[in-house]
Amino acid sequence: MLRRFLLSSPPARREATMAGRRRRRRRRHLRQEGSPPEDPSTSPMEPTTRREVSIPDRPSKKTCHASSSTSSFVSCTDVWADLTDGLLLQIIALLSSFHDLLALIGTCHSWRAALSSLPPAFIFNFPPLHLQADDYDRRPHHNYFNLSLLSSIKWQLVNPAKKMSSRRCSVPQNIRVRMRFFGCSYGYLIFFNMEECLLVDVYSGAIVKPPKLKSTGNHDIYCGFLAAPFNSFNSHLLFCSKSSMFLWQVGSNSWSEHPLDVQDILQIVLFKGEMIAMDLLGRFHRMRLVPQLSVQQVAVMWEEDMVVGQSYKQWLVVCGDMLLLVDLPISIDPISGFCVTFKVLSLDFSVEPAKWVKVDNLGNNALFVSNDTRTPTFSCTNPERWGGKSNSIYFANSSTDPSDRNEPWIVTKLGDVVPFTNLCSTYSSELIQVPRPGGRIHQQQSLWVVPSFVYGIGS
Repeated sequence: MLRRFLLSSPPARREATMAGRRRRRRRRHLRQEGSPPEDPSTSPMEPTTRREVSIPDRPSKKTCHASSSTSSFVSCTDVWADLTDGLLLQIIALLSSFHDLLALIGTCHSWRAALSSLPPAFIFNFPPLHLQADDYDRRPHHNYFNLSLLSSIKWQLVNPAKKMSSRRCSVPQNIRVRMRFFGCSYGYLIFFNMEECLLVDVYSGAIVKPPKLKSTGNHDIYCGFLAAPFNSFNSHLLFCSKSSMFLWQVGSNSWSEHPLDVQDILQIVLFKGEMIAMDLLGRFHRMRLVPQLSVQQVAVMWEEDMVVGQSYKQWLVVCGDMLLLVDLPISIDPISGFCVTFKVLSLDFSVEPAKWVKVDNLGNNALFVSNDTRTPTFSCTNPERWGGKSNSIYFANSSTDPSDRNEPWIVTKLGDVVPFTNLCSTYSSELIQVPRPGGRIHQQQSLWVVPSFVYGIGS
């Protein structure tokens, strides 16, 4: 794959040719000075055959060790020795998925360092992966309690840029406990039941087991969030109940409980270093965890023409330096019946109080949202580079039924009218008539996710 990257552009070919010439000049110079000839076993070789690239034993400025998977082992320590930073950036620009990104950062230390030097926003030029749960224990008496046997949960990760390729994952088979799904953050699925909770890495299936959460009032917990990437300094896991917020600082041995006077937090996003939370009533709050938990409501002004129709769902989406609100109001069309039109607003913090401004066009951005508002949302710049569509919203299908043959996600241009049943084909007519923004969902649904390893590239 890497050789294909390197030879895919004229500058790459020129760099390889110049590197070969420099090596030949060095060999001629050594022979003229009477130096002993180079050991053929360590002589640089041109990459004329496909090789598997492995991580070297120690960092090297511009060296990657390669090894052949065939019976003839060839050592070629200097294959990539003359690769410049400019050429590495050209290779990185050709990547189209997180799978390619994982291969690149595992090649050698210098390649990982080159990627770490890029702005974090570059990494999110890739589309998020689509997670589709495809196996649940659906016996009626367990559905009544909304519990899932974790060892039976399996899912697929699909790259929207390469729909035919997918990665199948599952919770380890020895985790034979029943838990409810409470959210997803920074590449981890969050499960909880009574005192036990588990974090499951969506890409590797690895689990993290926080300490038990012991409280007489934790039976009404309804959602969980990671406040920052799991390996970040001072990262916390948050669980919200009707009256309290429970905090576990990653790596510590206990939880702390704090009073919470907010009506159902539905979503938390990190915007310009601040945690912004949205509650069931559509109010917005600034949250701080240190030195102690504080929640402060953000004063927001709404225009009358922005509150139209019955809102079914709302999502906060961070898009570059903008904080967007994606609204999904339901209306009735005489021909198609119930229908929806995605509406996007941008929060202007430059005025007091902050003001929502309608966004008529997303430009060269695409937004990714899921039916469950507790799961993460994403934006992607220049989606055409991987075959996507700008000024569009990618909505993950809400179905968890493996027999449902609908597309795993739909794509709609901002402003287009969409029949409501296209978004929620498995929901009953009763739910269509009485939308419930804060409806409890305790089983994992289709969602968008970015692998956890991405958040540690620059660390």
